[in-house]
Amino acid sequence: MKSKLLLTVLMLFTSYAFSQSLDVSGTVLDGSGLSLPGVNVKVKTSSQSTTTDFDGSFKLSGVPKGTTIVFSYIGFQTQEVVVSGTKITVKMSDDARSLDEVVVIGYGTQKKREVTGAVSTVDSKTLDLLKPIKVEQALQGTVSGVNVTTQSGAPGAGLDIRIRGVATNGQNGPTAIIDGYVGELGLLNPNDIETITVLKDAQAAIYGTIGANGIILITTKMGKKNTKTKVSFNSYTGFQETSRKLPTLNATEYALLLNESYANGGQALPYPNVSGLGKGTNWQDEIFKKGVPIINNDLTISGGSEKITYSISGSHLDQEGIVGGDKSGFLRNTARIGLTADLSDKFKLKTNVIYTYFNRKTLNENGLGSVLFNALNVPATFDVYDDNGDFTKIPTTLGNEIINPLAQIDNTYNDYNYKKINGNFGLDYKIFKGFVLSSSIGFNTSNSESKTFAKQILYWNNPSDKVFDVVRSSVTQGAVNDNNYSFDLFGTYTAKIAENHNVVGTVGTTIFKEWGNGLTGTGFDVPNNSWEYADISLTKGLSNTLNNTSYVYDQRRLSYFGRVQYDYKGKYLLSAMLRRDSSTKFGPGNKVAYFPSFTGGWVISDEGFFGESKTVNFLKFRASYGTLGNDQIPNYGYLGLLTGEATYVFDKTLVNGTATGQVPNPDLKWEEAKKFDVGFDMRLFNDRFSVVADYFIDTRKDLLIPNIPVSGITGTGAPGASSPTLNAGTVRNSGLEFAVDYKAKFSDNFNMSVGYNVTFIKNEVLEVNNGTRVVEGGAFGVGQPFPARMEEALPGQKKMPIGYFYGYKTDGIFQNQAEVDAHPSQLALGADAKPGDLRFVDVNGDGVIDTKDKTNIGDPIPNATMGFNLQLNYKNLDFAVYTFASVGNDMVRNYERTNPYANRLDYVLDRWTGEGTSTTVPRVTTSATSNNNFSDYYVEDASYFRIQNIQLGYTLNPQISQKAGITKLRLYTGVNNLYTFTKYKGFDPGASNGAPIGGGIDYGFYPIPRTYLLGLNINF
Repeated sequence: MKSKLLLTVLMLFTSYAFSQSLDVSGTVLDGSGLSLPGVNVKVKTSSQSTTTDFDGSFKLSGVPKGTTIVFSYIGFQTQEVVVSGTKITVKMSDDARSLDEVVVIGYGTQKKREVTGAVSTVDSKTLDLLKPIKVEQALQGTVSGVNVTTQSGAPGAGLDIRIRGVATNGQNGPTAIIDGYVGELGLLNPNDIETITVLKDAQAAIYGTIGANGIILITTKMGKKNTKTKVSFNSYTGFQETSRKLPTLNATEYALLLNESYANGGQALPYPNVSGLGKGTNWQDEIFKKGVPIINNDLTISGGSEKITYSISGSHLDQEGIVGGDKSGFLRNTARIGLTADLSDKFKLKTNVIYTYFNRKTLNENGLGSVLFNALNVPATFDVYDDNGDFTKIPTTLGNEIINPLAQIDNTYNDYNYKKINGNFGLDYKIFKGFVLSSSIGFNTSNSESKTFAKQILYWNNPSDKVFDVVRSSVTQGAVNDNNYSFDLFGTYTAKIAENHNVVGTVGTTIFKEWGNGLTGTGFDVPNNSWEYADISLTKGLSNTLNNTSYVYDQRRLSYFGRVQYDYKGKYLLSAMLRRDSSTKFGPGNKVAYFPSFTGGWVISDEGFFGESKTVNFLKFRASYGTLGNDQIPNYGYLGLLTGEATYVFDKTLVNGTATGQVPNPDLKWEEAKKFDVGFDMRLFNDRFSVVADYFIDTRKDLLIPNIPVSGITGTGAPGASSPTLNAGTVRNSGLEFAVDYKAKFSDNFNMSVGYNVTFIKNEVLEVNNGTRVVEGGAFGVGQPFPARMEEALPGQKKMPIGYFYGYKTDGIFQNQAEVDAHPSQLALGADAKPGDLRFVDVNGDGVIDTKDKTNIGDPIPNATMGFNLQLNYKNLDFAVYTFASVGNDMVRNYERTNPYANRLDYVLDRWTGEGTSTTVPRVTTSATSNNNFSDYYVEDASYFRIQNIQLGYTLNPQISQKAGITKLRLYTGVNNLYTFTKYKGFDPGASNGAPIGGGIDYGFYPIPRTYLLGLNINF
């Protein structure tokens, strides 16, 4: 009996032991030992689950001992832990197999493995490492097929993005969609961004008319559900300096060279004694500042409950310019609030509102007579100040646009303030299982004020000796208001049919309206000739000409779209899209256009015959084809508007009035982009390697070309008038993209990530139907013909790229008179050739050198662009380097004034001085030559390799920092724009003025500064 009782007690005790329930708590860490919030924690055998809070902590109640808990998080390998106690610490590993990661594709999302278009992403981790001032900079070298060029290195200057080449001579920039609404990329705070997704092919057709140049989708950071309030503070400070100075002649070298020029011209020497000149003034040292500060601070507060998430942030950026001191700078403040709320099981509300304010001061840049142009061309023999302490005046012999650059900076007065609020409000309604109705209102409203003061001043002796002379002081003030809103309403239906068939259908409509107005006025005779009194209300001077302008605009688009996505067993993937757009920019017969597209994919690695390959873990082929539209032209081009100026006679008196502006074109219609793409995605060697490759053809038809020449009878030369815009061209871009990434974890303490991408592009102009087959642009020197063009090739001729350089080919230097006599005459170019002059090529072989010998002498579009990026993590140390290269792009050296009295770069020291002395640099002389004609002598290979960013960081051990209530404390130092390797002589081989025809002409580009940073990241 006792034995039976003992056995019963033991059985009850054992049963209790096996059924014991525990309250389990723990912490989840990432690969570097940092807390990982938002991780899904689920009891495997039940519906019980939670997520880790801000400090990576979680708690589960009543979990039976021996139960398995599953930890999962996007980007990390799922882990399972068996409960054996009340405390658990989990260290999650990065998941190279991120094929289930969700990618935004426009009006919806897809798993990465199911995407059938050419799509690339950049995440917030990359942005944290690059520390871009503007978001666009983060795309350079990180995304294949994307090229970003800077218009200037000045603070706040714009950047140009080109996705898969230059496709039109009009607007080439992609459209930015921020959380579902059209926004402005350059105004965003980079720290607010979670992901950047680039749609490069027909996948963008869901956006129709705004997708022809590609789509950039921005997803901003939001809070996570069931997480404590997280406070993140990021700050860096640094100093800037010029990344490059050009080797100009010093005073002695300049004087000797000018003496030689005079001697060759048969004139008396201007500097008979050069012994006391020394090095003179280095004008670049005078204008470039050192230790120029930059400061950035970001604060983000985020978190969430079961039903509400929130993210609130603010930022402050203050950057001064390396040229101009307080006359050049950029200040930007932003504030953002993002909220989501589950109002019920069926309704979900989401909103994101951003406020931006910036102030910018600018100098004269990137043109003849700019500050840097003058710094390079004013000889070192001039002092900054004269004997009276005033700025030295530069004589007209050097040209009427060359002035003292320090005086130019001192007499520059302008201010620009910009305020913008934008955002969206969205509501999702789950009508029934699988069907969600989504609505969203996006909006942008901005106001800007500008003021420019022209101080009364003469830069030489008489009024108008210099183009910058100001006879009467004036102040010009402007105010602009721009607005737009969009309303999207679409439904998404998701269904699974017979277990193997998956269908997602989307149908919706978009309404877009944009309107605004602007007013500019000028007042003359500013009191005291001073910036402090520069206000129109204080000016009393009268003007004989119109001194104010205004405008108002209103444009609208109405669109309908639909998309069907289908897959069978996740192996066979199909997608079809159709967009109907209606725009007020075209006449009644052409307002509406339809844009269809198709994409497909085949996950061949899921096929049974593929087997279990140990080398290839994933392989998907994909293809796409579609038509997208473009209406990015000024409003009302199909109408004749009274926007011109004219003078009329009333009662024998001249009266200012209005006249017809741009010549109308009632047949104006949509520009179309036909995009074709085939590619594959592949994972190798246990997902360590990721390979993406694409071949594409982008053909842009019916180009909207402005200012097509017409008869002068129409009065197109009158003020405010212009030639019409026509659909008159076709351009084709074709190329290859290739990207490979390698990720490896060598131990718990050391991991590495390497990425390389390259893009090859061929650009060809197929048609220019404007009557002349040519559209010209750009500028070179003073009074010379256009140096760049877009041209349709004649039958049998090679097709030219858009914006190619058109001038004379050279074949070295004439070494003696016999060579001159044996060569075709060059007199038609301005002067008879002499030994030491450039020898131009008789391209057409007619025995004379003239304008018929002009030909293709360069291409500003690179043949290939590539990026190489490396990240290393060892224990608490992290290191990253990002680089970019451009190969095959040419640039015109136009920052040197073609005037014998202007200064020169020191390459001229290798000039021709007698037979056999030089075959590359012509002689110097004050007499007339044809050497200044635009030729390949002024066109240089601007290929370059740039170390864009290097950063070294240290994260304090979390066990130490958490004792102070800090979950993460990271210190870092870095250098942006460390060094550029190039043979190009100018400041920046990667700069451009953004013009499709005339880009790549260097007037003295403001160089991108080299920036040294010291930063801090703190999470609470």
